[in-house]
Amino acid sequence: MEAKQENTESATTERKRVVNLLARAALNDLSRAWNGLSKQPEVQILRGPETGLVMVRGRIGGGGSPFNLGEATVSRATVRLDNGLVGHGHVLGANLKRAKLAAVFDALWQDQSHREMVEAQLLQPIEAQTATDKRRKSEETAATRVDFFTMVRGED
Repeated sequence: MEAKQENTESATTERKRVVNLLARAALNDLSRAWNGLSKQPEVQILRGPETGLVMVRGRIGGGGSPFNLGEATVSRATVRLDNGLVGHGHVLGANLKRAKLAAVFDALWQDQSHREMVEAQLLQPIEAQTATDKRRKSEETAATRVDFFTMVRGED
């Protein structure tokens, strides 16, 4: 029973990773990957693509009480491929085509015959770019860091 639960948690974690990376994918990268498919699957739209708003919540200092920061525009889509696999796409902004393609590639990733292609053409480059951006931002932040210390001048 425990092994099955671990497999389910592992699969859920991996799927979250895929959906997260597809949400970061640029439209031109998604379009290039779609056009590069040797056989494009039949795509049935189940929901959307549609645009709406989500409430963004924040915390001061990471530990304060949550507060409503504001609203953000989000596009989403749900599709079913001709093989029966269902994919979901969520992206920031009002780009319906990007949301639909993200959903298509989520469904394609679930198919073992397409997983390697989706990983190589979309997910791995996005992960690498995200890591590069994070490292660069960290280096820029470290360059402006100031360490304050207090010296005691004698005894009071």
